[in-house]
Amino acid sequence: MGGKGNGQSQTEARMGHGVDAPTNPMVTPLLTDLYQFTMAYAYWKAGKHEERAVFDLYFRKNPFGGEYTIFAGLEECIRLIANFKFTEDEISFVRLSLPGSCEDGFFNYLRGIDCSDVEVYAISEGSVVFPKVPLLRVEGPVAVVQLLETPFLNLINYASLVATNAARHRFVAGKSKLLLEFGLRRAQGPDGGIGASKYCYMGGFDATSNVAAGRLFGIPLRGTHSHAFVSSFMSPDEIIEKSLKSSDGSHTCEDFVSLVQTWLNKIKWSSSLRGIFSETNQSELAAFTSYALAFPKSFLALVDTYDVMRSGVPNFCAVALALNDLGYKAAGIRLDSGDLAYLSCEARKFFRSIEKEFGVPDFEKMSITASNDLNEETLDALNKQGHEVDAYGIGTYLVTCYAQAALGCVFKLVEINSQPRIKLSEDVSKVSMPCKKRSYRLYGREGFPLVDIMTGENEPSPKVGERILCRHPFNESKRAYVVPQHVEELLKCYWPGNSGKRREDLPPLKDIREHCIKQLEQMRPDHMRRLNPTPYKVSVSAKLYDFTHFLWLNEAPVGELQ
Repeated sequence: MGGKGNGQSQTEARMGHGVDAPTNPMVTPLLTDLYQFTMAYAYWKAGKHEERAVFDLYFRKNPFGGEYTIFAGLEECIRLIANFKFTEDEISFVRLSLPGSCEDGFFNYLRGIDCSDVEVYAISEGSVVFPKVPLLRVEGPVAVVQLLETPFLNLINYASLVATNAARHRFVAGKSKLLLEFGLRRAQGPDGGIGASKYCYMGGFDATSNVAAGRLFGIPLRGTHSHAFVSSFMSPDEIIEKSLKSSDGSHTCEDFVSLVQTWLNKIKWSSSLRGIFSETNQSELAAFTSYALAFPKSFLALVDTYDVMRSGVPNFCAVALALNDLGYKAAGIRLDSGDLAYLSCEARKFFRSIEKEFGVPDFEKMSITASNDLNEETLDALNKQGHEVDAYGIGTYLVTCYAQAALGCVFKLVEINSQPRIKLSEDVSKVSMPCKKRSYRLYGREGFPLVDIMTGENEPSPKVGERILCRHPFNESKRAYVVPQHVEELLKCYWPGNSGKRREDLPPLKDIREHCIKQLEQMRPDHMRRLNPTPYKVSVSAKLYDFTHFLWLNEAPVGELQ
């Protein structure tokens, strides 16, 4: 991270190693807990600050009662370390925040810190991941790596949680449905809203309502109008500009409002629809007509402001048929309240009748979007009831991760100065796996992943067709031989530091999304199901098992009974 003396422009200096700065400008070296600075000072004071440390970032339990997680947030971590440098203002603030007894030399040390000697190995972003397996392995001077702990956890915890939530919603909705993220207004602040849009798209959603996220990440945007737009109209007399050019530009309809009224009367007195409705709400009709005049190529109406079947759907159809006369195809309707399964079926029947009665091709295929506090449970219930919904707009429960507040990633020291370290606990699930490790995913005959295995860094890699013993990390009796048909090494080098290794490219968001969808399709269905999913096996090699338990016995104090 050269300074001004090497001819870099300020922009180049900010874009460390050609990597953009973090998306959120609040992500700086100060976005950390105070104890990272107090530890850094204590390391420095003890002369330990340059000691080479290895940390693993992982989680202990899959969220939402499921058996898989989507790993997200890696790119933002790499953006942080590529641009990691303290400004003078930041150093001054750290000085004020630490006790006055801290020596000046420490602040000079902070001035020179960057991440040029840090190495980051990670699983590819968008991958399906499991508890205990390191998502990231971070190596470098212990004081510097400690300063990265909190921001890394902050950038990965929510990102992975919300991406997993999105993937779960996609799984319940099915592949064919359009999923729209509508959560910005209910998200936890601007950063929660932007992050949710990005990582829901990664997890399998198709589009967002969030314009800022669309600009930042190239996510497709969707949105039409609200109930306020519909209720802001009083009558069709308010519409002053009534003309609409045909889609091919060959002629102009001078009074589109009258054309809509003509179609409404035709629908009302048609043999198959007679008696379903009498007088529709005229202010709603005015709103739909006005919206169609503004957006004739993408007319989609919110039909539940007054009454879905007695007003909203007939009014929509009248406008859609008038547009059809001019060569335009309406997009569909949105339902935002009521019995979504029943109303979607009734609306579909209405569309079918219109197609038959008036011979309009594909009118029955008109898109039906449902919104209104949807979540995994309501999607599942709709599937069981039977419905005609083509697209879902999902907000609150998705972006706030209402079903689970946090993922609970942790960052644990596993090695220092080439000496393996272990963290013990009375709760076995909180015992850390020591030493620098490699992780592999072993695939079976049918192409599904069978098990993830962690080995010591210098152990030979598992080989295709060779039998390998996979052991549960802590339960002595749980073990199995596996003959893998395909072996995938999980950790790749995303930041080589001074190691000279090749750096993996950071793929664009669209590619990460495709990788995520492909990964989910590779999983065995019983690991994915909502109710009682089969746990996916995470194991260690026989050597790593023996070494972990040897270290455990070595480090645990021996009690004495009086």
